[in-house]
Amino acid sequence: MDRRKFLRKTARTSGATLAFTSVPFYIMPTKARLAGTILGHGDFKYRLEKEWGDLNPEKYPVNNCHEMVMNGQERLYMLTDHPKNNILVYDTSGKLLDHWTLDLPGAHGLTLHDEGGDEFLYITDPGLGRVIKSTLDGKIVMELDHPSRIGAYDEKSAFRPTETAIGPNGDIYVADGYGSQFILQYDAKGKFIRKFGGDSFLQESKFKQAHGVALDIRNPGNPTLICSARIKNSFKRFSLDGEYLETFYMPGLFISRPILDGENIYSGVCFGMEEGNYNMQLNKGFVTILDKDNKVISNPGGTEPIYENGKLQLMLQDQPIFKHCHDVCVDRDKNLYVCQWNAGGVYPYKLHRV
Repeated sequence: MDRRKFLRKTARTSGATLAFTSVPFYIMPTKARLAGTILGHGDFKYRLEKEWGDLNPEKYPVNNCHEMVMNGQERLYMLTDHPKNNILVYDTSGKLLDHWTLDLPGAHGLTLHDEGGDEFLYITDPGLGRVIKSTLDGKIVMELDHPSRIGAYDEKSAFRPTETAIGPNGDIYVADGYGSQFILQYDAKGKFIRKFGGDSFLQESKFKQAHGVALDIRNPGNPTLICSARIKNSFKRFSLDGEYLETFYMPGLFISRPILDGENIYSGVCFGMEEGNYNMQLNKGFVTILDKDNKVISNPGGTEPIYENGKLQLMLQDQPIFKHCHDVCVDRDKNLYVCQWNAGGVYPYKLHRV
């Protein structure tokens, strides 16, 4: 029995409230301020803690909290685009453990990869066109060549990388989500292999804003890639060598990168809609969660997902909790940490699973 299930059982038998049941029993939160409103649907419901990651903004400023990953020691690495501190390192209680910078003014994508016990971070800066591999304390160990220098792009093609994913053999996949809309594949040493995708509204195998890419190993015998096509309100699946396989359409959701955890996919909805208003700049974000069959099962902060005759209906923000949800991190108790873009410099929120 995992800790979350144990605590839920204990709370039911003792008559205790469920406010802190997602927190390890040996650590009571010192600053937990949980909202009374339950977010989400079905088995994926949460209590909100807005102040979880709050710090002194004069000492630890953030412009945008872009992405977050958790390493094997349960340290949470959060990427910001403030050059004073590109990385803030938290524990699960919200305590700041470390911070450092690579002086990146547009730090955007953050991926953690374990190489036989040694963990590394892959960081993208779309404004500078950089893809960097670093140690957990910020030492750069590799930087990928710009596509125009290796024959992948011509000199006129824009390269503004937004995300990376690492394949089972160490291959590096780079999503050029703000540039030319390709997924570029390099080997573990940084040698270019191929590119796939490209820019098109109409072609299923191509993208509009290829914002994210992630390795999907839910079928261990057949690992694939899940890629975001934000403006197409879709995730797209590709083989590891770039063959297009399928699309998961999610009406109304301008999604960020996919986060694979167990059998589920999580994603921040960076831009939402209003009924009849397709303005992408509306700060109507929330979180979306898909099951093992790639069906939407919960939208914390959004409307309940409804399927009619097998067709997913339009999903909208339901509660004005979030502005632009840019990323979601999942801990081992299935609590969520939500990073936001263009949200007034807020620090990450924590969603406690109930």
